[in-house]
Amino acid sequence: MPFGYVSPEQEMRDKADFARKGIARGRSVVVLQYENGILFVAPNASRALHKISEIYDRIGFAAVGKYNEFEALRLGGIRYADVNGYTYDRSDVTARGLANLYAQSLGMVFTESRKPYEVELVVTEVGDAPEDDQIYRLTFDGSVTDEHGYVVMGGVAETVSGRLKDRYRPGMTLAEALDAALAALTEPGGERTPVSQLEVAVLDRTREHRKFQRLVGPRLERLLAASSGPEPTPPAGEGAEGAQPDTGPTPGGGGPLQASADDGAATAPDGDIDTGSGG
Repeated sequence: MPFGYVSPEQEMRDKADFARKGIARGRSVVVLQYENGILFVAPNASRALHKISEIYDRIGFAAVGKYNEFEALRLGGIRYADVNGYTYDRSDVTARGLANLYAQSLGMVFTESRKPYEVELVVTEVGDAPEDDQIYRLTFDGSVTDEHGYVVMGGVAETVSGRLKDRYRPGMTLAEALDAALAALTEPGGERTPVSQLEVAVLDRTREHRKFQRLVGPRLERLLAASSGPEPTPPAGEGAEGAQPDTGPTPGGGGPLQASADDGAATAPDGDIDTGSGG
């Protein structure tokens, strides 16, 4: 037997252990369904390097692991979607097709390369109704799982998933889903991740055309405040005279201009629209 020989079974086990250890070093990412679409929540201190992104009109992407590796996969998925959408029809670009493409790429790297990719991916597509939503989880070896309701990947995924299971229920509002995700990501007795270190986005089926939207700034702060319960009513006589109460955004908000239901005034949209140029 030649010196340094390793059986194929042992080689595959070593690669799998190596990839799992790399993925577990990061923070967990939570993807879950809510009443109007799919919510993504990830602790992320960087404002430039994203774990969550848009792939196409109705398709979102989330990843954990080595940034340079899953960023290459994200860009490849965008090129695939653009070419197929332009050549055929935009409706021909689906999360299932992207999941198959990623599975082939990850499987080939795992079997033929000395070092596997240290990544896990989630590819999602929001449908016209909750039962039409699609969530696919892809692991480092190219395995694909069709998930329902929610999925947790990276970090201590099993522990976070167990906490989320106790809180998740179908048909939650956006504020309730965000509260459940943050509660699952927080250790018992620990403090929740600050807003400045959270990356939050949605695929909102009520939006026109592009369904992906990042939740940042005041809108995210209002959602977090709503998820923690109603604010106490101030004593009589306090507050500015004639001040109007803040009704907060509607879960499906974010078109070019929104009209207030109370006074008909046009307001700017909440949150940022991802142009796909970010990491």
